[in-house]
Amino acid sequence: MIFTPEHDALRDSIRRFCARELDPHVDAWEAAEDFPLREVFKKAGEAGILGIDKPVAFGGLGLDFSYAILLAEEMGRVASGGVGMALGVQAFMCTPALARKGSDELRKAWLAPSIAGDLVGCIGVSEEGAGSDVASLKTWAKRDGGDYVINGGKMWITNGMKADWMCCLANTAEVGGPHYNKSLIVLPLETKGVTRARRLKKHGMRVSDTAQIFFDDVRVPARNLIGEENKGFIYQMEQFQEERLFAAARSCVMMEEAIRLTIEYTRERRVFGKPLLDNQWINFTLADLATEVEAQRALTYMAIAEYVAGRDVTKLASMAKLKVGKLTRQVPDACMQFFGGQGYMLENRIGRIARDSRLTAIGGGANEVMMAVIAKEMGMLSRRNR
Repeated sequence: MIFTPEHDALRDSIRRFCARELDPHVDAWEAAEDFPLREVFKKAGEAGILGIDKPVAFGGLGLDFSYAILLAEEMGRVASGGVGMALGVQAFMCTPALARKGSDELRKAWLAPSIAGDLVGCIGVSEEGAGSDVASLKTWAKRDGGDYVINGGKMWITNGMKADWMCCLANTAEVGGPHYNKSLIVLPLETKGVTRARRLKKHGMRVSDTAQIFFDDVRVPARNLIGEENKGFIYQMEQFQEERLFAAARSCVMMEEAIRLTIEYTRERRVFGKPLLDNQWINFTLADLATEVEAQRALTYMAIAEYVAGRDVTKLASMAKLKVGKLTRQVPDACMQFFGGQGYMLENRIGRIARDSRLTAIGGGANEVMMAVIAKEMGMLSRRNR
C-alpha cells in the first residue's frame, strides 16, 4: 500500500487535531477514568475525521479506506487507548453498515449527525453468552405492525452509557439458521424500555465507558432496519473486517510507541554505572520486537490494500487481527520489564499501553475465533463444523 501526498496531508491534519484536542488532556482524563466524550466527538466531527470514508452526501469525505486507516494509526499515538477506542467505534464499528446499506432517510437521521459529531453511536453485538460467538445471541426484535419490539440485552458496549443510538444486531426470524435470521437495527437509546444498567469496570481502557444494557419491550420503527431483514449477520461480518483492520493498524503504532518509550528510558536509566540500553539483551530484544511490528504492519497494509480493491479479506484481516492480538501481549510486557518498578506504576505510560492493548486479543473476535475463521478459510474444517 502506497501513501500519497493526499494521505500525508490528511495524516498531518489528524495529528494536529490529536496534539491540540487530546494529548494535553489524556493524563487528567485517565486519572478521572472518564473524558468529555461529546465535546471530543463534536470537535472530531468539525475536524472532518469521523466520516473519512463515508458518503459526501451525508457529511463524509468520500475517500477510500486507506485514508480512514490513518485515523486508526494516529489514535495509536494518543496516550490513552480508551479515547482512541471510543472514536474508533464511531468511525469503524457502528457506522459502516449504516453508510453502505441504510436508507437515505436513515442515513440522514443517524449517519450524518454521527459524522458531524452531534450524535454518539455504539455497536450492539456482544451479550453475556454470545461474545465472539455472534451466532448465539439471544436478543430478539419481533415485528408488531409498523414496529420492531426488542427484548434482551447487550454487554461490553463501548460508548454505551453516553451513546444516542446503537447499531443493534438481533434475531428477527425463527427459521433460516443462525446466520440468516438476524438483522441490524438503529436503536435510539433514549427509547422507553432501554435500561443502561451499569458502567463496567475494566482492566484497561479505563477512560472509555463500557456498558451493560437491557431491552424490555423496546419499540423501534421498522424503518430503522439497516438494509434487508435477516441479512444482519452478513452485514455485521462485513463491519467486523473494518473493526479488525482498525485494531491491527492502531496496535502497530501503540507497540511502536512502547518500543520508542523503552529506548528513551533505558538510554537515560543508569544501572551499575552504565545506561541500561548498553545491555546487548535489551538491544537484541527491542530489535527483534521492532522487526515483528514491521512484519505486522506489512500484513495489515496488505489486507487494507486488498480491502480497498474490493476483494474479500476475511482471511487476511483475521490473520492481521490474530497476529496483532499475540504481539500486543508480547511487546508491551517485554517493554514494561525493562522499566522495572517504574513501569509498574499506574501513571507510567508503558503500563497503560500494556493494560489497554490487552483487549486486542479479546475484543472484536478473540484470538481463538480468529484461528477458527482462518482454518475455515483454508478449508480445514469439515462441513459439519462450518
